[in-house]
Amino acid sequence: MPDQPSVSIIVPCYNEQTTIRKLLEALRLQTYPLSNMEVVISDGFSTDRTREVIAEFQKKYTDLPIRVVDNAARTIPSGVNQAIRESRGEIIIRLDAHSMPIPEYVERCVAAHQTGRGDNVGGAWDIQPGAETWIAKSISYAAAHPLGVGDALYRLQSKPGAVDTVPFGSFRRSLIEKIGALDETLLSNEDYEFNTRVRESGGVVWLDPSIRSIYFSRSTLRKLAEQYWRYGFWKFKMLKRYPHTLRWRQALPPLFVSILVTLIVLSLGWPVARVLLGLQISAYFFILGLAGLQLALKTRKGFLIWGLPLAIATMHISWGAGFLWSGITSMFKNG
Repeated sequence: MPDQPSVSIIVPCYNEQTTIRKLLEALRLQTYPLSNMEVVISDGFSTDRTREVIAEFQKKYTDLPIRVVDNAARTIPSGVNQAIRESRGEIIIRLDAHSMPIPEYVERCVAAHQTGRGDNVGGAWDIQPGAETWIAKSISYAAAHPLGVGDALYRLQSKPGAVDTVPFGSFRRSLIEKIGALDETLLSNEDYEFNTRVRESGGVVWLDPSIRSIYFSRSTLRKLAEQYWRYGFWKFKMLKRYPHTLRWRQALPPLFVSILVTLIVLSLGWPVARVLLGLQISAYFFILGLAGLQLALKTRKGFLIWGLPLAIATMHISWGAGFLWSGITSMFKNG
């Protein structure tokens, strides 16, 4: 590679003692010269052993420059912005403490920018379970299933091309100077909002499936529900600014939850509503059950017959409820 620009790996982090070392080990194995890389971890004052794990890694491996900065606001967008301000690289690559990039990850991101593929370049996820339990494995399958994530191409098998958004993303520092940093008032969906500004400024968001990383999904239904509630809640806030960015896959969960809640209320005094409610629930879980059965037969993992429906239902209901609650609370605040 004739021209090797400096690269800053940006990692927002909080209580990631179980995965942060895996990320650092994957970064140290990059095919891109470590002398042209730095890792800037923006930590929200972790209360577990995250900082100790990082310090142990720094002491053992001195060939990969690693710095830890304090994220006083303790949110993801503030952490990313803080790390960017503290970084020095020409190209910024954002990663997550739950991720493990393939060895060629940085090299391929840099190559994509050098060939002018896009202004923000990202790759595809290989989603792995966050624990060795049947529900954690079910969640990992759900997080990559079309019924769970719709047309989110970075979670599915896809071809290179321009897209709405990419996970994490890599970009030249000059892009921040052009369109601004991440919006710190959005505690989730901040990456989608950033990519919306990229596209509306005339830039291109490019997905290259050869730029791959392992992403560890949530390990329990409770953690999954919290994650997707947050996604739905902040998606509404983002859509208030950019309503034209709404996609069909984002509209279906709030619609489903709205009908579900309405029928539950009406069924208390209207027998017909009970029938409609039963039909809705039966049809919904019949479809999810078929998907679970199909995947169980394909993978020879019997627990997916019930595990996949449970995980996808948790995603849909939590996302839809979070979205609706965000809308309801916004109306009262505006009133």
